[in-house]
Amino acid sequence: MIAQLTGTIASVGESYAVVDVQGVGYAVHAGAHTLANLKVGSQAVLAISTIVREDSITLHGFNTAEERDLFELLQNAQKIGPRIARDAVEVLRPEAIRRAIATGDTATLTRIPGVGQKSAERIVLDLADKIGPVDLGNVPKQSGGRPGGWRTQVGQGLQALGWSAKEAESAIEKLDAEGADGTDVPSLLKQAIRLLGKR
Repeated sequence: MIAQLTGTIASVGESYAVVDVQGVGYAVHAGAHTLANLKVGSQAVLAISTIVREDSITLHGFNTAEERDLFELLQNAQKIGPRIARDAVEVLRPEAIRRAIATGDTATLTRIPGVGQKSAERIVLDLADKIGPVDLGNVPKQSGGRPGGWRTQVGQGLQALGWSAKEAESAIEKLDAEGADGTDVPSLLKQAIRLLGKR
């Protein structure tokens, strides 16, 4: 698999660039943020994600390996394909996306084109345990080390997964009463699901 290309920019289009590597031109799909840094005739180093399908091999290029890795990670969430994943990296910086997933900040994730509330909740649920350590900076916490607004976010997540508002409220009350040990929204959501699953 191609993970990086170093070469001369032969041309730049609206959604791709051609990178000349020792006489071989590679068409690399990229977003506006990445393409803006590429000038015809200049040397460039692009982090590459190679997507192999039955009928095609597509290269997606990024300014940094961090952007490429996040692009690949996002596609592990249900219904998130290369286009939405690339738009995510274009619209939000990698650290902002990782922080949003870690804290269950679905409002930030819905800024990604093509991602609505349910898709944002699905991203949090599918990827929270895969993003690794995240610097949460100055994210406000409630007593017990929980992020502010966790009750609302857990409730929305449960309802998006098919439980009623009443069931969601009951699970949240139990989490509160039991002093659940989760300190982030994804952990609390998973505990709530386990509680409801016992019924």
